[in-house]
Amino acid sequence: MSTSIQYLIFDLGGTLMHARADWDPIHEQADEALVQSLRGYDIHLDAKVFRARLHEYYEQRDKDFYETTYHLVLRELLKELGHAEVAESVLRSALDALYVITQKNWQLESDSVETLEALKSQNYKLGIFSNAGDDKDVQDLIQSFGIRSYFDFVLTSAACFYRKPHPRAFEIALAQWNATPNEAAMIGDSLEADIRGAKQADMIAIWLTRRAQFKDEDMHRIKPDFSLRKLTELPPTLDRIAISRR
Repeated sequence: MSTSIQYLIFDLGGTLMHARADWDPIHEQADEALVQSLRGYDIHLDAKVFRARLHEYYEQRDKDFYETTYHLVLRELLKELGHAEVAESVLRSALDALYVITQKNWQLESDSVETLEALKSQNYKLGIFSNAGDDKDVQDLIQSFGIRSYFDFVLTSAACFYRKPHPRAFEIALAQWNATPNEAAMIGDSLEADIRGAKQADMIAIWLTRRAQFKDEDMHRIKPDFSLRKLTELPPTLDRIAISRR
């Protein structure tokens, strides 16, 4: 007897939410807000130095799929600049100042709530796993969008250490339900993180294409089980999977 899909893991950015505007000017504002926050504690940091260090961190995490977090990046940078004993509350305040700016650039997709409602009415279990450098940032976004009640969990790489497509990220997510891979599907916009990761974990991989950014070689290398243009195509796709597994 084939097992039906009962558990759905969603990506967040590019899947359930999208950016309103180009990120470069937003990041400039956000970095400046972080720098100003630190200045209030007599800690002086060049915003360009901070952003350059973030890019080094992005490159490293894209190679090894380990999440070292914005918090650690900032702490280590300040230590190198002679600020070895910065209080946790000071670091958190600086990061919160940064995220106040970036969070305003995120907008919930217009069909997210409609789709989540439909899936919940069909008794699917829903979770989120987001590759993100700060757990609190993601939790705050979910709260502000008013969608937390749809999900059994909201996990981030910042909290779990592993980034998609690392197999451990998917294991951690499935373990929240004590679910097996063949009972679950991953829905996301990234061919590398979401689709390749799900396929390696033996899960159904559903690619949401409307915000997807990818290289042509990725298309030949990574094959999703299903491709959707919008979230509202997900419930009928799951119906097709259910029929095929009977």
